[in-house]
Amino acid sequence: MQLLKDRIMQDGNIKPGNVLKVDSFLNHQMDITLLNEIGKEFKRIFSDLKITKILTIEASGIGIACIAAQYFDVPVVFAKKTQSINIDGDVYSTKIESFTHKKTYDVIVSKRFLNKDDRVLIIDDFLANGCAMVGLIDLVISAGASVEGIGIVIEKGFQTGGEIIREMGLRLESLAIIDSMDAEKGTVEFRE
Repeated sequence: MQLLKDRIMQDGNIKPGNVLKVDSFLNHQMDITLLNEIGKEFKRIFSDLKITKILTIEASGIGIACIAAQYFDVPVVFAKKTQSINIDGDVYSTKIESFTHKKTYDVIVSKRFLNKDDRVLIIDDFLANGCAMVGLIDLVISAGASVEGIGIVIEKGFQTGGEIIREMGLRLESLAIIDSMDAEKGTVEFRE
């Protein structure tokens, strides 16, 4: 998606340790016009699927998933990183290690919102090592639902997450795949 790549080049900030900050337009302050185009693009890419739910993880994926969901006309369910008194009843649970936060989370989804009849599109902002995505896939499988596809806004193609997910035989579509980043030069190379 050229619009996204251009925005990464213009406003992305590369930090040491393979960190790409896109917080000025994607995952802290959100450019709704850009997110709207991202939602349309996910709908175009996955238009052949009969999606019943979109699943993401808090917090950065929620805005993106909500914008995309309006084009699929389906609800968004997000995996929570902490148990709260607002979640009643049984839950599906898995452990996810965050690349960004260097922390392991127990993430949960209420069993009321994910079931065996659901055809799920998983959406998230980044795919790096794949830990969060494998955890979300585990939640869907635990519910007996099917993972119909996975939509990622930015994939770090030089890390293992994309390979892990594709080797699972799942349909993974990323809007921008980064092959390399150089913090010193401030450069990003995209896969074509």
